[in-house]
Amino acid sequence: MAKDFIVTKEHRRFAEFATAVRKEHTIGICHGDAGVGKTLSARRYAHWDTLGAHIDEWGPRTDEDAKHHATANRSRTVFYTPEVLPRYRQLMAEIEHLQIRVGICIDEHQRTIGKVSGPHKDDVTKLIELLIVDEAERLTPTALELLRDEHDRHQLAIILIGMPGIDQRFRHYPQLYSRLGFSHHYRALGREELLFVLDRHWKRLGRTLDPDDFTDAQAIAAVERITRGNFRLLERLFPQITRVLKINQLETITDDVIEAAASILVIGN
Repeated sequence: MAKDFIVTKEHRRFAEFATAVRKEHTIGICHGDAGVGKTLSARRYAHWDTLGAHIDEWGPRTDEDAKHHATANRSRTVFYTPEVLPRYRQLMAEIEHLQIRVGICIDEHQRTIGKVSGPHKDDVTKLIELLIVDEAERLTPTALELLRDEHDRHQLAIILIGMPGIDQRFRHYPQLYSRLGFSHHYRALGREELLFVLDRHWKRLGRTLDPDDFTDAQAIAAVERITRGNFRLLERLFPQITRVLKINQLETITDDVIEAAASILVIGN
């Protein structure tokens, strides 16, 4: 996922938002429709596709560790997705577990570059600057209060990611809501961004996209109508386009090819 990630304007806006939340040590909310790219951007910002895998596979040290330690030091971020109906004690324990492991990576990197020496820190979780919680609708009032307390005690910046309306839900929790510093609406791809993303996908298939070409213009219109700028649907659509082209031994991506590819997918309104 990280290797093929397409940096869109919405991702850059999210990165600016996340950096602001982190620098101000505040709490931020990111909300947007399902599939627009919130989770992908958050994982990219936290380098979680590589760092998260390293944390999960915790074990004997290897020569690859230095790279992961340097990534953790740059990121200073933990990405976490709670289970459905999470138990608040388990949730906080899991977050602390991730903070400890990422904190150890940061501490090791700083020792490697000579910035830190002597005994290891008693609490490496203090090295974490930002916690990103995805699927924040799953959090119970008690869990939200515990996260708010964590923010107050340690000046930990927190981003809560959820669906539209989550910002209104948090109005019912005055202690949390009063600490919100930033709110970010993650939008679907606009026309220009859609063309940018489609151009990258066309190139991956060894083709060139020309919006002034009638066939390409029809294909673009079909993608725009089917996905409505939804990044997740777009990413699901192209493997099927590749499949349709291969099965039918076609060279050109037409609106008929796109319609055939879309018919394989389950696409909601």
